[in-house]
Amino acid sequence: MDKLQIDTIIQTVENLPLKQAFAYLEAHFPNAIVFSTSLGLEDQVLTDILSAQEIKIHIFTLDTGRLFSETYDLLDKTIAYYKQPIQVFFPEAPRVEAYTAEKGINAFYESVENRKECCAIRKIAPLTRALSGAKVWVTGLRADQSANRKNMPLMAWDEEKQIFKYNPLINWTTEALSDYINQHNVPLNPLHKKGFPSIGCAPCTRAITADEDPRAGRWWWETSHKECGLHQSTGNS
Repeated sequence: MDKLQIDTIIQTVENLPLKQAFAYLEAHFPNAIVFSTSLGLEDQVLTDILSAQEIKIHIFTLDTGRLFSETYDLLDKTIAYYKQPIQVFFPEAPRVEAYTAEKGINAFYESVENRKECCAIRKIAPLTRALSGAKVWVTGLRADQSANRKNMPLMAWDEEKQIFKYNPLINWTTEALSDYINQHNVPLNPLHKKGFPSIGCAPCTRAITADEDPRAGRWWWETSHKECGLHQSTGNS
């Protein structure tokens, strides 16, 4: 796909309301649009919107093998509530076994490098498989979530993955998100009410205090950018 085609698609989507934007993308990329959900607040809202507007899209999630039990319960509840299948992608067992045999089951606490390697095995590699063949990758990212995501665009072309990345909620405020959740009774992870605004793997996530950044509870033992590598803030993603 050349630059003119890419720019035309991005500009068109940027100027359309959400439902019309999805209709446009469906017409251009039939059966090639995927939505990655981590079952967080934003992703649950987006699942509700897609269901209510009957937007046909393939939904998937990543099971790292270290998630909270509440997250697994919410996955079952969400599938039943929306009557929408959610495909689960797992890490490759041999890679997990090799990592833990060499470095230990909780080696991610020891260094940023170990943590990023764990994320690469448990999240990035399964994501690559999940995106195989897709032309549009939909996410629930919002600019308000973190400084790293503040400048992310509504839609962009990811040159490395050769895919459009569409973030339909990127400009939603926290207040708008809360209002939608309350108005539509969106099913949520009960951990959100226990101080977990962002929920990842159980060993890598803690509750936060009122004065902390929403991402402070992720990889709380290190001073990094609080990202696992799934979403980069470069101009191509």
